[in-house]
Amino acid sequence: MDVDLRDLELLDATAEAGSLTAAAERLYVSQPALSQRLTRLEARLGMQLFDRKGRRLMPNAAGRRLLVAARQILGELESASRDLREMRDGRGRRVRFTAQCSTTFPWLPPVLRAFRAREPDIDVRIEAVADDAPIPALLADLVDVALVTKPDLQMDRVSLTRLFDDEMMAVVPAAHPWACLGHLTARDFDGADLVLYDGYDQSRIPSTPLPIPAGARPGRITTMPVVTDLVIEMVAGGQGVTVLPNWVAAPYVSSHGLALVRIGEEPLTRTWFCATRTGPRPPHLEAFVEELTTLLTAPISG
Repeated sequence: MDVDLRDLELLDATAEAGSLTAAAERLYVSQPALSQRLTRLEARLGMQLFDRKGRRLMPNAAGRRLLVAARQILGELESASRDLREMRDGRGRRVRFTAQCSTTFPWLPPVLRAFRAREPDIDVRIEAVADDAPIPALLADLVDVALVTKPDLQMDRVSLTRLFDDEMMAVVPAAHPWACLGHLTARDFDGADLVLYDGYDQSRIPSTPLPIPAGARPGRITTMPVVTDLVIEMVAGGQGVTVLPNWVAAPYVSSHGLALVRIGEEPLTRTWFCATRTGPRPPHLEAFVEELTTLLTAPISG
């Protein structure tokens, strides 16, 4: 694809500002020059990227798809620039942490309190990683510590510390017929509408198996970003059922009128690990791993 960094900045600024005039002001170029650049970009791609809605330019389907890539690339470049500035200024000692399959962190404040008592001058940064894939992010030095559970082809290239096993539960409204069942079978999931993180999007290659019993034939599958609050709101609003780790879903049961139901006669469990790059860890990173491991070596309850 014949796209350069200036094209990505143009796309992002125009989508954000809604007009070439406003985008040109943000990018410190003239409006005619920016208009010509957009025209040349669309010519190279062979398709338009924006539709005009009244006085605003709105990204169309092609523009939205390219915009996702643009913002990811620009974000990574900004993150790298920030890290380099910190290294240059002698502020490179920090912990970059990410957690897979979760945007809820009720267990994190105790870890931070204990860590900061030991290392008061070290910054901790909570990072979101592309495609909810922390192992590649570790190997690329984008994060330092990751809480992981999903298999990854590169797991043998990182250091893993086993933390705990947690049960995957069906999450349903309290009045749902499943709420009174002792456990669910594959047949219960036949025709059921599922609301899942987009990591389970079955159109991806390779795709992650659905977190339901083998042989089940669900109905509609709605996937969305890894935002637990959003998934919970969809379920509470009657838009389907979901499957989440017990420790992620349990805090929402009372506040959102939900029920958690076992999947299968035997618990459907996953093992969680603390992942770091291999080799010796600097003292501040070792301290963070120790505090995280101390808290998470037993299953977390709601």
